[in-house]
Amino acid sequence: MTKADAAMIRSLGDKRARTELGLFVAEGEKLVSELPGSGFRVRRLLVRDDSAVAGGFGVEAERVTAREMERISHLKTPQGALALVEIPRRRLPDAPGRELTLALDGVQDPGNLGTILRLADWFGIRDVLCSPQTADCFNPKVVQATMGAILRVRVHYCDLPRVLSGAGVPVYGTFLDGENIYGAGLGPSGIVAMGNEGNGITPGVAAAVTRRLYIPPYPPGRPSSESLNVAVATAIVCSEFRRRM
Repeated sequence: MTKADAAMIRSLGDKRARTELGLFVAEGEKLVSELPGSGFRVRRLLVRDDSAVAGGFGVEAERVTAREMERISHLKTPQGALALVEIPRRRLPDAPGRELTLALDGVQDPGNLGTILRLADWFGIRDVLCSPQTADCFNPKVVQATMGAILRVRVHYCDLPRVLSGAGVPVYGTFLDGENIYGAGLGPSGIVAMGNEGNGITPGVAAAVTRRLYIPPYPPGRPSSESLNVAVATAIVCSEFRRRM
């Protein structure tokens, strides 16, 4: 492996480089082994001699030493396989919200975004709409946090207020003045908007929300934390929607 190869792979930790090269990094034998059949195109596959990753990637595996893997890995503890994968080009769904859909309004923490995509995968949510202010879903930290969900959940960056206001389906959002989610009428479809870690849902997205929901603390009236982590709140909301089905 040349220094230029290593520098290019390391550069993919930066969004600008990912955009210019059209590539993202997938690391770890479990994640890499899920790439064949996922619809994602692998451009390059690098594996350590002790890796059990097999064929089926459409490219020949390149053997690297443990030291070389350390040089190119974006993980604190490098693993046995690393793939350079083409970033897919996806069209926004023609009718977003016909199936239950998530909308992320400025979720900036890569760990939170990765966890939310993993939750979407768990609860059978295929499409996640994101504002341009939301973290890049192909950031190595996000990809790692999804635990493979990035290969199954379709992420779309768009003008959220415009898309939500024209969706023609219920748009749900969580607010402190909303209706208790456990008593609210929830349907099997619609769009659920979740806001920024510190500022919540922006005014533009809030204007498109048609159903304001509230996750109450327990017991009512007891002093408690000011708010929930956005990934935790998303898990609660998704679970309640799916429980009603």
